[in-house]
Amino acid sequence: MTDVLDPARAGALQVALGQQLTLAEGSELPPFFHQLYFWKPEPPARLGRDGHPRQSVTGLIPDLGLPRRMWAGGRLQFERALRAGAVAEKRSVLESSGRKAGRSGPLGFVTLRHEIWQDGARCLSEWHDLVFREDPDPAAKKPVPPQAPQDELQARQVTFDTTLLFRYSALTFNGHRIHYDLEYAREVEGYAGLVVHGPLLAQHLMLLAQELLGPLAEFSFRATAPLMHFEEATLCCKGPDLWVRAPDGRLCMQASATPKGAV
Repeated sequence: MTDVLDPARAGALQVALGQQLTLAEGSELPPFFHQLYFWKPEPPARLGRDGHPRQSVTGLIPDLGLPRRMWAGGRLQFERALRAGAVAEKRSVLESSGRKAGRSGPLGFVTLRHEIWQDGARCLSEWHDLVFREDPDPAAKKPVPPQAPQDELQARQVTFDTTLLFRYSALTFNGHRIHYDLEYAREVEGYAGLVVHGPLLAQHLMLLAQELLGPLAEFSFRATAPLMHFEEATLCCKGPDLWVRAPDGRLCMQASATPKGAV
């Protein structure tokens, strides 16, 4: 897929995140802002009940027969910065897929690999991990989420609301209803509220890592528990290790950053 990396779209994300608008034509994009581009719209008839394109029509993600989809984590290698306003190309392949038996039922695992190219050079590689699950059993015991460390050296409080979740969904063209349809999130997928996007949490951690450590060479992250839209989160950093802590102390995401010059 090819796309022009419109600086207005990147600037809109800066504003939505409460940052000062600094991006213009020719600016270097912050890490992970490529999530705003390379949309692939599907007509309503090709969407599943959750708002995502049905697995059987994507042409890349196999249909594993499981209805609930989650972005479980990812890994990125940054080679050179993407420039706003220029054409870029995204090359995607299915790296692996399969089903396994989990404690709560069958699980499907998919790993996609993406490369973003600009001006004939590869700018970044990304491994994108998806997990597919069955619908929740209301009678089943809720899993106990892991507890987050309390020994961070730097911390920052961030809040989320329905407007931010809507704007992030719109900017990334993410139709997943758990992020904006409260009735669906609660009654169908069993969440206590709207779910904060995993990539949005990862975006916050990447920007914090770059601020504290400098330009990034690598970044990896893994979601461990959902964060609800009404919860204030603490972004934590201790050297190359970062994590998101919920108000009750549970670990929502853990990550690791490697700055350029350290690899």
